[in-house]
Amino acid sequence: MEMPMQHQVMGYDRTSAIFSPDGHLLQVEYAEKTVRLGSSSIGLIASDGVVIVADRRIKDKLMIPESSVKIYEIDSHIAGTAAGILSDARILMEKAQLLAQQHRVTYDSSVDTESLVKELANIKQTFTQYGGARPFGVALMLAGIDPDERKNLFVTDVTGNYFGYRATAIGENDDKIKDMLAKDYKESLSIEAGIKLSLSIFKQVLGKNFDINRFEAAYIDKNKRFEKLSGEELRKFLK
Repeated sequence: MEMPMQHQVMGYDRTSAIFSPDGHLLQVEYAEKTVRLGSSSIGLIASDGVVIVADRRIKDKLMIPESSVKIYEIDSHIAGTAAGILSDARILMEKAQLLAQQHRVTYDSSVDTESLVKELANIKQTFTQYGGARPFGVALMLAGIDPDERKNLFVTDVTGNYFGYRATAIGENDDKIKDMLAKDYKESLSIEAGIKLSLSIFKQVLGKNFDINRFEAAYIDKNKRFEKLSGEELRKFLK
């Protein structure tokens, strides 16, 4: 009696375009689990800019740390990171870079963060709707300062939804990190204080596995200047 039912259930996860009888898209849910296995990133809006701190989860001592890219410069005023399958993320981040440059060429102005996030979310939604393709197994986090000086932080999930935040996390232990952010985050934090808070949270979450060389951080200040720090450059921010 169990075997036919098992085969019946399995049939609903052969494509992302088939709903199961209880209303689930199983391939999409599997992709969401992939995101939760990915290395974590924290993003927050500071009083003087936006900040992203990401765990590159480098374990191989022979690997060159700089070859592991977790934070992308999408434009001088927008940074992005991801959790999940990072090769999926690379495709979407390169698309975001292209869209940002096309906007500059066409309109002679920088693209606003939400417009870019919406385009990426639409791409991700498309891959949950049609057969022959799997969903992108990645959550994206974009932080930027718009032409009107508004600071933004957005996260897109695998379904193509996106939401704005003052501070949030994606990847492994995201719920635990969000609880800590809810307790300690303040909108008055400076960029420097935001990096310190993020590293402090990672230090508590990772415990003995914490290693400053695993991390990279990026911030965009009020002058819309993108800066990236990694490894030993971040040691001065440790509390």
